[in-house]
Formats: sequence, structure tokens, C-alpha cells
Amino acid sequence: MKITLAKTAGFCFGVNRAVNMVYELAEKEKVCTLGPIIHNAEVVNELKAKGVMIADTPSQVPKGYKVVIRSHGVGQSVYDEINALSLAYADATCPFVAKIHRTVRKAGEQHSTVFIVGDKNHPEVKGIVGHCTGEFFVANSDIEAEEIIRNHPELTKIPLTVVCQTTFDTGQWKKTLEIIKKLCTNALVFDTICNATTERQEEARSLAEKSDLMIVIGDKNSSNTCKLYEISKRVCPNTYLVETSKELSSIDFSTACNIGVTAGASAPARIIKEVLDTMAEENQVISSEEKEKDFETLLKESEESMQSYNTNGRVKGVVQQVTPSEVYVDIVGKKQAGIVKLSELTNDPDAKAEDLVKVGDELDLLIMRTNDQEGTILLSKKRVDAQKGWENVKTAFETKEILTGVVKEINKGGVIVVTADGTRVFVPASQATASRNEKTDTLKGQTVKFRIIEINEGRKRAVGSIRSVLAEEKKKRQQECWDNCKVGNVYTGTVKSLTSYGAFVDIGGIDGMVHISELSWNRINHPSEVVKVGDVVEVYVKDIDEEKKNISLGYKKTEDNPWEILRTQYPVGTVTEVEIVGLTTFGAFAKIIDGIDGLIHISQIADRRIDKPEDELEVGQKVNAKITAIDFDRKRVSLSIRALLQDEADADEEEADDEEDTQDAE
Repeated sequence: MKITLAKTAGFCFGVNRAVNMVYELAEKEKVCTLGPIIHNAEVVNELKAKGVMIADTPSQVPKGYKVVIRSHGVGQSVYDEINALSLAYADATCPFVAKIHRTVRKAGEQHSTVFIVGDKNHPEVKGIVGHCTGEFFVANSDIEAEEIIRNHPELTKIPLTVVCQTTFDTGQWKKTLEIIKKLCTNALVFDTICNATTERQEEARSLAEKSDLMIVIGDKNSSNTCKLYEISKRVCPNTYLVETSKELSSIDFSTACNIGVTAGASAPARIIKEVLDTMAEENQVISSEEKEKDFETLLKESEESMQSYNTNGRVKGVVQQVTPSEVYVDIVGKKQAGIVKLSELTNDPDAKAEDLVKVGDELDLLIMRTNDQEGTILLSKKRVDAQKGWENVKTAFETKEILTGVVKEINKGGVIVVTADGTRVFVPASQATASRNEKTDTLKGQTVKFRIIEINEGRKRAVGSIRSVLAEEKKKRQQECWDNCKVGNVYTGTVKSLTSYGAFVDIGGIDGMVHISELSWNRINHPSEVVKVGDVVEVYVKDIDEEKKNISLGYKKTEDNPWEILRTQYPVGTVTEVEIVGLTTFGAFAKIIDGIDGLIHISQIADRRIDKPEDELEVGQKVNAKITAIDFDRKRVSLSIRALLQDEADADEEEADDEEDTQDAE
């Protein structure tokens, strides 16, 4: 009898990460998970023994406990409730699931309807639904998808974002996708089935085809385990689903020559080993030849076969020590030390190792050399990052996703942008700035958004465009500005250009014009007397011409109107110092405040008759005068020096009368 254990059997990355997180937290503090951390009763019971509690909602979490969000993820409303209750929490959401959350949120922002392929009752799908901000639909099969589209014919034409439950049946996903692509012309598809799920299902199908009997290990409540059982059962009717080794006693192995064994993503290695050991102990089932096989070795071989320790093989390493020039790691699953030189840690020549990694970090690494004289393996992180980065770039090219990176180099042809994962993208000068006249020199060191517009698969090179993103953002800002622009709105804008007749101000994506007459209450010859290009100014909308797309702006404020200042601070009867600014045959013009001149009629210049104003006054002279009249409608002010002199004479006469009365009384 031959027993073959699937290479992909056991914990996937997301489950392993979540379970380890809970175990580590439970050693230091009180922990409560939102629902079982995974669909495996054995693991859940072990954690319960360590004091880990389970709550269905945040409100059920006991005081003093830290909440752990399981790998399935939760909806936004759960995060909101956690924050509202001020609960401490750790997020164990599988990164692949979290990516779907970001995708559907973005779809909602872009007014795209979301179509989720998966089981609507599965916690992962419920979590995805909880991040949808617009209309969404969920289908569990190609039949359901076709029915939904038939009942909602608008889906055939409107923008549609399609995602899939990470643990969904790959065969059913392909059939459902065919229906969607056939009927919906504007569907943007994201193949979000986890690679581990795909590999696990494909290997289960292949192994079942070669086996007389299949054993699927995992919890009966686990969606991915049930999928493995269904897939195996289709090609190998003699398929059994077991949760523990105890259930093997009811299975008849006597007629099986080739037995295949696989396990769901939530099945711990310990349980897989127990199942294999139990099968080894059933002497009446296992032949003497196969009995000699150490099933612990079989399991170990299976685990190690998932990793290649040859050159270019991928491994995981846990950081043990960080020096300025090297990082020392222990390779996971192998009693072997590894070294990552700084040059193989990152592409950034200015980076420091201690800023990039710390002791305890787990890194994805590529084997560079295995024949090191000191018995260590030389590893590279940047090459793994480059592989991942290239896949991300290809995906971004297909989906037109906007990426973010830092401009690291400037050359004659354009700029080099480096993404967070270290991928280098060339952006031609013609695509680096909003307009061709702008220089690229100022971009160095800046974080920019860009889109991949061309890829060369053979040379693994990508060409990006910053300009296309800037143009989209500008167009969006312009539309938002037009949608919200109303007469009377006040904006803080930037002066973009000046002409002889006014200033153009950017108020948030669109330009409005402030006419020269609206720049100052005083007469000016050119807008540059008040503002200059680059000034940040406060303006308000005076008029909007929707047809011509013109906006007239105001700049001068009512409270700065000199006539309003005159009204409140210089009423009739006020005596103030004025400056003579002009002389005529009929009188003198005097500046009261900036923007307002008053007339002192020739008859009001002195307390006697004079032939001409020049006999008493000269331009530039400052004198005291009394405001005798204001015509706000005609914008005219009358002043008098004579009235002031008369007031003084009257005061002197009154004072003299008082003295005379005093003397008579004596």
C-alpha cells in the first residue's frame, strides 16, 4: 500500500499567521477572538484552555480583554463598534482578504457595482460585504450569477467590479466568471482566490485521480476543507472527511492500494501527524513493506518538499541579528543559518539595515549560494521583493491601478520611481509632469502617484505615467469645484497669472478672474500693484457663466470700502487732519482717508474773502478741516476750514463773555 500526503496539506499563510498571533498574545494578556479564530475545534479548544475567550460581537468582549479579528476579516461596522467601545484589538485578517476589502471600497468610491462570487453565509463574504459602500450582489454559482444578471439587466452595461471568496471552488469560479464576462461588458475582474487555495484544490484533484481512497483532514465547518472533500469525491468516490484520527476506525482500508491524504487550511500539522501515525499502526491495513516507512518522516518530507533549498529556492528566515552590513537569520523548518548582505536586503543605497528589519521579523528570501565555507546560506530579500513587485506591476498594468512610489533618480530621458516593494519604474520626461514645460529636477525625493502604461515581459521593465494621474485628479477636482461652485462662495485660491485687466486665481481645479476694478477700492494701473503670481488670496464668487464656463471673482471686501469707513468713523461734524492734493479756481481738494477726497470750496478756506486758493494753501500741506456735508450717493464730501475758524472765534468770544460776567459780579 502506498500513502501519498499532499505537499500543500495544512495551515495556509493566513491561518498560520492568525493562530500564531493568538498564541503569542495569550502568553502576555487576556484575549478574546471575534468568533472562532479558525474552523477547527481542536485548535479552538486548545486556545480555550489557555484562557482565550470567544465573542460574537464587540459588545460581548469582557472588560480588560484584547479583541482579535480572525483571518476571515470583518466589515467596517465592526471596526467602528470596536473603536466606539475603545477596545484594544489586533487584526489577524488574512492579507489576501484585506486586499479584497480595499478593492470593494475603492469600487464604491468610483461608483462601480460590486459582484462577489462566494457563499453569502461565509464569514469572509460577510466581511467583504461590510466594506461595500455602494450596490453589491453575491452569487454562489454560475446559475445564481446568471439569474441575478437576468433580474438586474442594468448590470450588463454599468461598471462592475468582480471579486471572489479566497477559498472558493476554483472550478465553480471559472464557470461563474464565464457567465459574467459573457453578459457584462463593463466588468473589471479581480481573481482573488488565494494561490494556496488554488494549489491545494488542484493537488487534491490530481491526487484523488491517482488514489483508490482519499482522506481529507479538517473541521466539517471549514469551507475550504469541505471544498477539498467535494473536489476529491467527484473523482474518487471512496473519499472520507475526518476531523481527528479517532474517525479512522470506521473506514475500510482493505481494498485500497493507493491512499491520498490532504488537509484543509485550518488543519494543524499535529493532527495531520496523528492521522498518519494511526494509519501506520493499523497493521491489518498497512503492508509490511509500507509499515517500515516512518510516517513522521513522511510528514517531514512533505513539509520540506514545499521548499527548495537549491539555488534560487524560496525559504523563510527569522531575523536573529542585525549589523550595519549584514542580517543573520534562522531558516524556518531547517537547522541552518543564513546571511542577507545589505546589498541583497534592499535596492536603496542610502538605507540602513536597522531601519528595514528587526530581530524576530520573518522574511521571504531567495537562496543565492549554498556552498558557503562556514556552513551558512547566502540569501537575498530584494530579489524576492523584485519578483513580488513585478507581479504587482503586471497586475497594476492589467487593472490600471494607481501605484505610489518615490522618485529616486533623474536622467535626460525622465525619472526612475521606486515603489514600496523596491520595483523600479521608468517614467519618461513627457509623462513625469503635468505639462511639458515643467522641469523634472524638482521631483527627486518626492512621493508620486503613477500608472503603468507599458510593460516588457522579457526584460521585466515597466514604463509609468505620472501625468495621466495628475490629469485625472485635476479633472476630478474641476468637476467637484463646478458641482459645488455657487455665487457667494468664499475660496482660498492661488494667483496663477496676471493680465492688464485682472488676475486669474485657481480656486481648486478651476480658474476664476478678478477684474482689476475688483482688486482695490483705490484706482490702480495694473493688478501687480495689489497681487503677484503665487499669492494665496481669499476671494468670493460674484458671477458664474455656466455656458462659457467663466467665473467672476471678487477680492475687495465691504469692510475695506473707504466710504463705509467714512460712514462709521467720520460723520458730519468731524474735525480731522487732511492733506491738500489739488487746487482749482473754485477751491482745494483734500485727502481725508485713502480713496476719498473732499472739496474745500474757496469760500470755506478762510474767514475772509480770498482771490484764489493758492493764496492760503499749497499741494502737500496738511491742515485741520471740518466735514460739513456727505453725499454717499454721489460720492462727494464737503470740507470747511472757515467753519473750524468760526468755531474757534465763537469759543473765544464765549470765553471773553464769561470773564466779563465774572468781573461785573466782583
